[in-house]
Amino acid sequence: MIAGARSFLFVPGHRPDRFAKAAASGCDVVVLDLEDAVGPDQKVQAREHVRAWLANGGEVVVRINGPGTPWFDDDLAAVTDATAVMVPKAEDPAVLASIGTPVIPLIETALGVARAVEVCAAEGVVRPAFGSIDLAAQLGVDHHSHTALQHARSAVVIAAAAAARAAPIDGVTTELDDPAVLRADLAHAIELGFTAKLCIHPRQVGPVHEACTPTAAEVEWAEGVLASAGDGSVSVHKGQMVDRPVILRAQAILARAGAG
Repeated sequence: MIAGARSFLFVPGHRPDRFAKAAASGCDVVVLDLEDAVGPDQKVQAREHVRAWLANGGEVVVRINGPGTPWFDDDLAAVTDATAVMVPKAEDPAVLASIGTPVIPLIETALGVARAVEVCAAEGVVRPAFGSIDLAAQLGVDHHSHTALQHARSAVVIAAAAAARAAPIDGVTTELDDPAVLRADLAHAIELGFTAKLCIHPRQVGPVHEACTPTAAEVEWAEGVLASAGDGSVSVHKGQMVDRPVILRAQAILARAGAG
Protein backbone atom coordinates (compact mmCIF):
# COMPACT_ATOMS: atom_id res chain seq x y z
CA MET A 1 0.00 0.00 0.00
CA ILE A 2 2.73 2.46 0.92
CA ALA A 3 4.95 1.74 -2.07
CA GLY A 4 2.21 2.30 -4.64
CA ALA A 5 0.24 5.09 -2.94
CA ARG A 6 -0.15 8.47 -4.65
CA SER A 7 -1.66 10.66 -1.91
CA PHE A 8 -0.75 10.93 1.77
CA LEU A 9 -3.22 13.14 3.65
CA PHE A 10 -2.10 14.69 6.94
CA VAL A 11 -4.56 14.92 9.83
CA PRO A 12 -3.66 16.58 13.15
CA GLY A 13 -3.36 13.95 15.87
CA HIS A 14 -5.28 16.08 18.37
CA ARG A 15 -8.35 16.18 16.09
CA PRO A 16 -9.87 12.69 16.30
CA ASP A 17 -13.10 14.10 14.86
CA ARG A 18 -11.28 14.34 11.54
CA PHE A 19 -9.76 10.85 11.45
CA ALA A 20 -12.77 9.09 9.90
CA LYS A 21 -13.41 11.98 7.53
CA ALA A 22 -9.87 11.70 6.24
CA ALA A 23 -10.22 7.96 5.81
CA ALA A 24 -13.35 8.58 3.72
CA SER A 25 -11.77 11.33 1.63
CA GLY A 26 -10.53 9.03 -1.12
CA CYS A 27 -6.86 9.51 -0.29
CA ASP A 28 -4.60 6.49 -0.60
CA VAL A 29 -3.04 6.89 2.85
CA VAL A 30 -4.04 8.84 5.96
CA VAL A 31 -1.14 10.26 7.98
CA LEU A 32 -2.02 11.02 11.59
CA ASP A 33 0.37 13.76 12.62
CA LEU A 34 1.95 14.03 16.05
CA GLU A 35 4.62 16.51 14.97
CA ASP A 36 4.18 19.90 13.29
CA ALA A 37 0.38 20.06 13.51
CA VAL A 38 0.37 19.52 17.29
CA GLY A 39 1.56 22.03 19.86
CA PRO A 40 3.77 20.94 22.79
CA ASP A 41 0.89 21.16 25.26
CA GLN A 42 -1.21 18.76 23.15
CA LYS A 43 1.40 16.12 22.32
CA VAL A 44 0.36 13.61 24.99
CA GLN A 45 -3.35 13.99 24.24
CA ALA A 46 -2.75 13.60 20.51
CA ARG A 47 -0.69 10.47 21.09
CA GLU A 48 -3.55 8.90 23.06
CA HIS A 49 -6.05 9.72 20.31
CA VAL A 50 -3.80 8.04 17.76
CA ARG A 51 -3.21 5.06 20.03
CA ALA A 52 -6.98 4.59 20.39
CA TRP A 53 -7.53 4.81 16.63
CA LEU A 54 -4.88 2.17 16.00
CA ALA A 55 -6.32 -0.08 18.72
CA ASN A 56 -9.67 0.01 16.92
CA GLY A 57 -8.11 -1.28 13.73
CA GLY A 58 -7.37 1.99 11.96
CA GLU A 59 -4.89 1.56 9.12
CA VAL A 60 -2.80 4.70 8.98
CA VAL A 61 0.71 6.06 8.81
CA VAL A 62 1.74 8.07 11.86
CA ARG A 63 4.19 10.95 11.68
CA ILE A 64 5.91 10.89 15.04
CA ASN A 65 8.07 13.56 16.62
CA GLY A 66 11.66 13.46 15.52
CA PRO A 67 14.67 11.76 17.10
CA GLY A 68 16.10 13.84 19.90
CA THR A 69 12.77 15.35 20.92
CA PRO A 70 11.20 14.61 24.33
CA TRP A 71 8.32 12.77 22.66
CA PHE A 72 10.18 10.42 20.30
CA ASP A 73 10.42 7.30 22.48
CA ASP A 74 6.85 7.51 23.78
CA ASP A 75 5.54 8.11 20.27
CA LEU A 76 7.31 5.01 19.00
CA ALA A 77 5.91 2.88 21.81
CA ALA A 78 2.38 4.07 21.03
CA VAL A 79 2.35 3.41 17.27
CA THR A 80 3.66 -0.13 16.90
CA ASP A 81 0.40 -1.08 15.12
CA ALA A 82 0.69 1.66 12.50
CA THR A 83 0.95 0.70 8.84
CA ALA A 84 4.18 2.70 8.78
CA VAL A 85 5.94 5.37 10.81
CA MET A 86 6.95 8.65 9.18
CA VAL A 87 10.11 9.97 10.82
CA PRO A 88 10.78 13.71 10.47
CA LYS A 89 14.26 15.18 10.17
CA ALA A 90 15.51 11.76 9.05
CA GLU A 91 19.30 11.78 9.07
CA ASP A 92 20.57 8.73 10.94
CA PRO A 93 20.17 5.31 9.26
CA ALA A 94 20.80 3.53 12.56
CA VAL A 95 17.85 5.25 14.21
CA LEU A 96 15.58 4.33 11.30
CA ALA A 97 16.72 0.70 11.35
CA SER A 98 16.02 0.44 15.07
CA ILE A 99 12.33 1.35 14.75
CA GLY A 100 11.23 -2.14 13.79
CA THR A 101 8.19 -1.21 11.68
CA PRO A 102 7.95 0.02 8.08
CA VAL A 103 9.44 3.49 7.86
CA ILE A 104 8.93 6.56 5.67
CA PRO A 105 11.93 8.81 6.33
CA LEU A 106 11.03 12.47 5.84
CA ILE A 107 14.17 13.97 4.33
CA GLU A 108 13.97 17.67 5.12
CA THR A 109 17.40 18.79 6.32
CA ALA A 110 20.68 19.46 4.57
CA LEU A 111 22.29 16.54 6.38
CA GLY A 112 19.39 14.29 5.46
CA VAL A 113 19.84 15.16 1.78
CA ALA A 114 23.61 14.64 2.03
CA ARG A 115 23.00 11.19 3.55
CA ALA A 116 19.99 10.37 1.38
CA VAL A 117 21.35 7.09 -0.01
CA GLU A 118 22.19 5.75 3.45
CA VAL A 119 18.85 6.97 4.84
CA CYS A 120 16.89 5.28 2.04
CA ALA A 121 18.91 2.07 2.37
CA ALA A 122 18.25 1.73 6.10
CA GLU A 123 16.47 -1.46 7.15
CA GLY A 124 12.71 -1.03 7.24
CA VAL A 125 12.52 1.94 4.88
CA VAL A 126 9.73 1.57 2.31
CA ARG A 127 10.07 4.87 0.46
CA PRO A 128 11.29 8.35 1.37
CA ALA A 129 9.35 11.59 1.50
CA PHE A 130 10.74 15.05 0.81
CA GLY A 131 10.16 17.91 3.25
CA SER A 132 10.42 21.01 1.10
CA ILE A 133 9.33 23.62 3.64
CA ASP A 134 11.71 22.70 6.46
CA LEU A 135 14.63 22.27 4.09
CA ALA A 136 13.95 25.62 2.43
CA ALA A 137 13.88 27.31 5.82
CA GLN A 138 17.26 25.80 6.73
CA LEU A 139 18.76 26.80 3.39
CA GLY A 140 17.27 30.28 3.49
CA VAL A 141 15.42 29.89 0.18
CA ASP A 142 11.79 30.20 -0.88
CA HIS A 143 10.00 26.86 -0.54
CA HIS A 144 7.89 27.82 -3.57
CA SER A 145 11.00 27.88 -5.78
CA HIS A 146 11.38 24.83 -7.97
CA THR A 147 14.88 25.95 -8.97
CA ALA A 148 16.19 26.38 -5.41
CA LEU A 149 15.15 22.88 -4.34
CA GLN A 150 15.60 20.98 -7.60
CA HIS A 151 18.99 19.55 -6.64
CA ALA A 152 17.68 18.31 -3.30
CA ARG A 153 14.57 16.78 -4.88
CA SER A 154 16.65 14.99 -7.50
CA ALA A 155 19.06 13.76 -4.83
CA VAL A 156 16.18 12.08 -3.00
CA VAL A 157 14.87 10.51 -6.22
CA ILE A 158 18.32 9.15 -7.06
CA ALA A 159 18.84 7.90 -3.51
CA ALA A 160 15.55 5.99 -3.52
CA ALA A 161 16.46 4.32 -6.80
CA ALA A 162 20.00 3.54 -5.63
CA ALA A 163 18.60 1.87 -2.50
CA ALA A 164 15.96 -0.02 -4.53
CA ARG A 165 13.13 1.73 -2.69
CA ALA A 166 9.86 2.96 -4.15
CA ALA A 167 9.97 6.39 -5.77
CA PRO A 168 9.69 9.21 -3.25
CA ILE A 169 6.76 11.29 -2.04
CA ASP A 170 6.95 15.02 -2.72
CA GLY A 171 6.37 17.63 -0.03
CA VAL A 172 3.23 19.65 0.60
CA THR A 173 1.83 22.52 -1.43
CA THR A 174 0.72 25.15 1.07
CA GLU A 175 -1.57 27.09 -1.27
CA LEU A 176 -5.12 25.78 -0.93
CA ASP A 177 -6.99 28.36 -3.02
CA ASP A 178 -4.87 28.31 -6.17
CA PRO A 179 -5.16 24.99 -8.05
CA ALA A 180 -2.61 26.18 -10.60
CA VAL A 181 0.13 26.18 -7.97
CA LEU A 182 -0.66 22.59 -7.02
CA ARG A 183 -0.68 21.50 -10.66
CA ALA A 184 2.67 23.20 -11.29
CA ASP A 185 4.21 21.61 -8.20
CA LEU A 186 2.94 18.20 -9.26
CA ALA A 187 4.21 18.56 -12.83
CA HIS A 188 7.67 19.54 -11.61
CA ALA A 189 7.90 16.74 -9.05
CA ILE A 190 6.68 14.08 -11.47
CA GLU A 191 9.16 15.26 -14.10
CA LEU A 192 11.94 14.68 -11.56
CA GLY A 193 10.73 11.18 -10.67
CA PHE A 194 8.35 11.57 -7.73
CA THR A 195 5.19 9.47 -7.90
CA ALA A 196 3.23 10.68 -4.85
CA LYS A 197 2.58 13.77 -2.76
CA LEU A 198 1.93 14.80 0.81
CA CYS A 199 -1.43 16.58 1.10
CA ILE A 200 -2.75 18.97 3.74
CA HIS A 201 -6.38 19.18 2.61
CA PRO A 202 -8.82 16.67 1.07
CA ARG A 203 -9.37 18.98 -1.92
CA GLN A 204 -5.77 18.26 -2.99
CA VAL A 205 -6.32 14.50 -3.25
CA GLY A 206 -8.17 14.47 -6.59
CA PRO A 207 -5.61 16.57 -8.48
CA VAL A 208 -2.78 14.51 -6.96
CA HIS A 209 -4.36 11.26 -8.12
CA GLU A 210 -4.94 12.66 -11.59
CA ALA A 211 -1.37 13.88 -11.94
CA CYS A 212 0.26 10.77 -10.46
CA THR A 213 -1.75 8.28 -12.53
CA PRO A 214 -0.39 7.59 -16.04
CA THR A 215 -2.49 9.05 -18.83
CA ALA A 216 -4.32 6.92 -21.38
CA ALA A 217 -1.67 7.86 -23.94
CA GLU A 218 1.14 6.74 -21.63
CA VAL A 219 -0.62 3.43 -20.97
CA GLU A 220 -1.18 2.90 -24.69
CA TRP A 221 2.51 3.60 -25.36
CA ALA A 222 3.60 1.18 -22.61
CA GLU A 223 1.34 -1.58 -23.86
CA GLY A 224 2.62 -1.07 -27.39
CA VAL A 225 6.22 -1.24 -26.22
CA LEU A 226 5.68 -4.51 -24.38
CA ALA A 227 3.75 -5.97 -27.29
CA SER A 228 6.57 -5.11 -29.69
CA ALA A 229 9.24 -6.41 -27.33
CA GLY A 230 8.24 -10.01 -27.89
CA ASP A 231 11.04 -12.23 -26.63
CA GLY A 232 12.86 -9.29 -25.06
CA SER A 233 15.31 -8.65 -27.90
CA VAL A 234 15.78 -5.15 -29.33
CA SER A 235 12.82 -4.06 -31.47
CA VAL A 236 11.18 -0.88 -32.76
CA HIS A 237 7.89 0.69 -31.67
CA LYS A 238 6.60 3.76 -33.58
CA GLY A 239 10.10 4.65 -34.69
CA GLN A 240 11.66 4.26 -31.23
CA MET A 241 14.21 1.60 -30.40
CA VAL A 242 12.88 -0.70 -27.69
CA ASP A 243 15.56 -2.23 -25.47
CA ARG A 244 15.61 -3.27 -21.84
CA PRO A 245 15.56 0.24 -20.26
CA VAL A 246 12.57 1.19 -22.41
CA ILE A 247 10.83 -2.05 -21.46
CA LEU A 248 11.44 -1.37 -17.78
CA ARG A 249 9.93 2.12 -18.11
CA ALA A 250 6.88 0.67 -19.84
CA GLN A 251 6.46 -1.91 -17.09
CA ALA A 252 6.73 0.82 -14.43
CA ILE A 253 4.05 2.90 -16.15
CA LEU A 254 1.65 -0.05 -16.29
CA ALA A 255 2.38 -0.89 -12.64
CA ARG A 256 1.53 2.68 -11.62
CA ALA A 257 -1.62 2.59 -13.74
CA GLY A 258 -2.67 -0.60 -12.02
CA ALA A 259 -2.01 0.89 -8.59
CA GLY A 260 -4.24 3.83 -9.42
